[in-house]
Amino acid sequence: MSDTTEPGNPFTPHTPSDVEQMLDAVDADDATDLFDIPSAVRFDGELGIDARGEQELKREITETLAQNDELVEFMGRGHFAHYVPSMVDELSMRSEFVTSYTQYQPEIAQGFLQALFEFQSMLVELTGLEIANCSIYDAATALGEAATLAQRVRSTSGDRVLVPELLHEGKRGVLENYADGPDLVVDTYPMDDANVDVDGLEAAIDDDVAMVYAENPTVRGTVEENASAVGDLADEHDALFVLGSDPVAMSLLQRPADVGADVVVGEAAMLGLGTAYGMGTGIFATREDYLRQVPGRLVGASEDDDGRRAYTLTLQTREQHIRRERATSNICTNQAWLALRVAMHAAHLGADGMVDLAERMVELPTELAADLDALDGIEAPVHDRHHFREFAARTDRSAADVAADLESEGFAVHAIDDHLLQVCVTDVNEHATDDLVAAMEAVL
Repeated sequence: MSDTTEPGNPFTPHTPSDVEQMLDAVDADDATDLFDIPSAVRFDGELGIDARGEQELKREITETLAQNDELVEFMGRGHFAHYVPSMVDELSMRSEFVTSYTQYQPEIAQGFLQALFEFQSMLVELTGLEIANCSIYDAATALGEAATLAQRVRSTSGDRVLVPELLHEGKRGVLENYADGPDLVVDTYPMDDANVDVDGLEAAIDDDVAMVYAENPTVRGTVEENASAVGDLADEHDALFVLGSDPVAMSLLQRPADVGADVVVGEAAMLGLGTAYGMGTGIFATREDYLRQVPGRLVGASEDDDGRRAYTLTLQTREQHIRRERATSNICTNQAWLALRVAMHAAHLGADGMVDLAERMVELPTELAADLDALDGIEAPVHDRHHFREFAARTDRSAADVAADLESEGFAVHAIDDHLLQVCVTDVNEHATDDLVAAMEAVL
């Protein structure tokens, strides 16, 4: 370690003089003054973990993990599981993929860059829009980025963002965090039987609206039947129409571009990752008019000096590491490996396989809802709509009590209201639907 660097920080290229000047500039006595860490969680120099051997440690960790409940999950609401082929693990775990960060050096990353270009191309085909980036954190941050993009590109002033009253609370929270900086206001419009209430939206929208957001499928699992009407209303008021969806749903439903969507956001982690318990693979696609406003990474195709097709990250002046305060967003963390897995899974399924899987996601909830509806004490589905993967069911008993009793029987479902459950079924848990129905009958 150089004598000129600060002791204890060999990887921080600041001399004591540098640190002193920076502290003076912000009127702080010490670097610790820059952090507000409660004393209860502040590190006091002792971890409080007794030393132990590897075998003992592995045994303890195994025993701790064994305390987890082994539940069959029928949970969705934005996090979905589809069977991920083993080839996705085998190929994506190759060293050239797992050791790669952002592909800044195209001369040594052509394979990875081509895979990301294919990921973008798949989204372009699914959405009908011309531009897609090579992933973003998750669906919630994609929605937040869409809101700030809408404010930047809207030709007239507007500070309102309209979202459905039925919106996942986590997604709404992230959007409001994004909206706080540029002083956007997040308002809601009403829903009618879990789909957009077109008259209610028309009453809520005005020329001060920068963006209108809708989902297909909705958070209740219903297929949105009024997407075109939403697109028309947004267009009449010069607002961007942002549609939330996912690659599996889009392989069967009407293309977002065909209903007037200007931006498509959503989650793709159900391909390549399955239920990732928090980790996501966000998608972001838009019209070519907004190419220079797209957040995140973009892979472009070009030619090398020998005239061969080549791939490279392009238009990087949009990004924080190039222009900082003038960047389109602060999305900088690399999501390339997750996008790679999505592309692998989608390529493995192929176009016909994607459609077959999507069709099954319409059939399964229809069948399960009918079986549950035949029981006393439950009505399923609540909404008189087509459903994709999931549906809401009304219970005579408290939904929270029913969910707790089902958990004791080995099943997990969402309790979304006093007497509403939400049940999600995919190819991963369809083998347990009969057992779920039997358990439901017992607890009801």
